[in-house]
Amino acid sequence: MAVQQNKKSPSRRGMHRSHDHLSGPAIAVEPTSGETHLRHHVSPTGFYRGKKVVKSKEE
Repeated sequence: MAVQQNKKSPSRRGMHRSHDHLSGPAIAVEPTSGETHLRHHVSPTGFYRGKKVVKSKEE
């Protein structure tokens, strides 16, 4: 069974965990309407990569 030789200080422990934080969602800006949406998802108005792909209720 492995046993540590020396106690890891709180500072070193924090350095060990420095990459475990969560990042924000990947946001993209639609070139035609300027709206923000999740990457690889359709914008709220139905545009994807500059083209209208989903019809709205008015259409």
